[in-house]
Amino acid sequence: MSAISNFTACRRFENGAALTKDSPGLGLIHKKVNISRPFQKVSLVHSKRMFKGSNIRMTLVDERLSSGKVVVPSEVLAYELVQGAKVRWSYIMEGSLPEPPTAVLLHGILGSRKNWGSFARRLAQEFPKWQFLLVDLRCHGDSASLKKRGPHTVASAALDVLKLLGQLRLTPRVVVGHSFGGKVALSMVEQVAKPLARPVRVWVLDATPGEVRAGADGDDHPAELISFLSKLPKEVSSKRDIVEALILEGFSRDVAQWVVTNLRQINSAGSPPSHLSWVFDLKGIAEMYQSYEDTNMWKIVEDVPRGVHVNFLKAERSLHRWALEDIRRIHVAEEQAVEEGGGVEMHVLEDAGHWVHADNPDGLFKILSFSFQGF
Repeated sequence: MSAISNFTACRRFENGAALTKDSPGLGLIHKKVNISRPFQKVSLVHSKRMFKGSNIRMTLVDERLSSGKVVVPSEVLAYELVQGAKVRWSYIMEGSLPEPPTAVLLHGILGSRKNWGSFARRLAQEFPKWQFLLVDLRCHGDSASLKKRGPHTVASAALDVLKLLGQLRLTPRVVVGHSFGGKVALSMVEQVAKPLARPVRVWVLDATPGEVRAGADGDDHPAELISFLSKLPKEVSSKRDIVEALILEGFSRDVAQWVVTNLRQINSAGSPPSHLSWVFDLKGIAEMYQSYEDTNMWKIVEDVPRGVHVNFLKAERSLHRWALEDIRRIHVAEEQAVEEGGGVEMHVLEDAGHWVHADNPDGLFKILSFSFQGF
C-alpha cells in the first residue's frame, strides 16, 4: 500500500487542465495536458509506520525531475492518495497504465483529510485494487494556505474537487462525503454533464439534502463552535488549555479533542518553539457552513442522473435532526430513481453519533464495502 501526498509528490503542467463541461472528473473526457518531461526517477521514501501483523508498508513518494527540481505542488487542493497493494498507477505515468478504480473521501466542516486516514488505509488493505483520494477542502487543513477566492460555498468546494480530479485525470467510481462533505458530493454530481460515462456511487454520511436542523440542547452545534473559535487567539501555547476552554463552554470532550487536531506547531522565527497556530481559515469556514445550511440539493436527489446511485446514511445518534419528511422524501426518491435508471437508498448506522467513521468504523466499513466489491 502506498500513500502519495501532493505536498511531497505533485506534477508540473506546462498548460493547466481546463475545466469544461467535457473535462472534470466524474466520468467525463479530459482535455490533453502537456506534462514536463522527462520523469526519469521516482524514489520511494518508506516511512516507519507499519500495520500490525502485516508486511504492507506506508510509503511517501518523492517524485523529482531529472534536473533535481521538486515537482510543483497542485494549486487546486491539498490531497493524499492511498493506494492498495495491487495498484501500480501514478499520475506521472498516466496513460501507460490502466486507471485503477478510485474513491474520493470528503471530510466535514472543521475537519481535514486526516479524518479519513485510518479508514482509507483499512479500505486499501481490504480492497487492494482500489485507490482512495483524500482531500483537504478549501479553507481546511493544508488547503487553507492556498488562499482560495470566495465565495466559499458548497458549490465552490465541489468545483475544487472536480478541478483536482481533472488535473489528475481520475474518474471516481465512488464519492463519500461526511456531513458538509456529503453536500459537496451531491454538488459534484449536479455540476458535471449527465448522463455520466460510467456508474458512480455517492455516499452522503449523516447529512440531509436540504435544511440543516440542529440537534437537541446540549449537542455540539457547529455554528456555535465556529463562533467560539473565532474569539480565540490565532496562536496558543497549549492544546490542553483549548480543550478545557471548549468543555467549559459546553462542548463535548470528543469534539474538543477533535478540534485541536487543527493546531500545528509554529516553526517561524520570532515565535516561541512551544506555540501552536490554527491551520484553518475560520472566516472562510464560517461562510462555508452558512452555505451548508442554505444549500438545497433535493433536486438532484429527486431527479437522479442515469448512472448515479445516491446512498444516505443516518447515524443512530445523529447530531442533526432528521425530520420524518426528509426520510419520507428519500424513500419516495428511491422508488422514482429505480424507474429512471438511477438509484437512491437509505441506511442507518447503529451505535454511532455524527462522527460515524470514529464512533462505529466497523459498522460503517461493512455498509460501504459493497461499493468496492467486484473489481
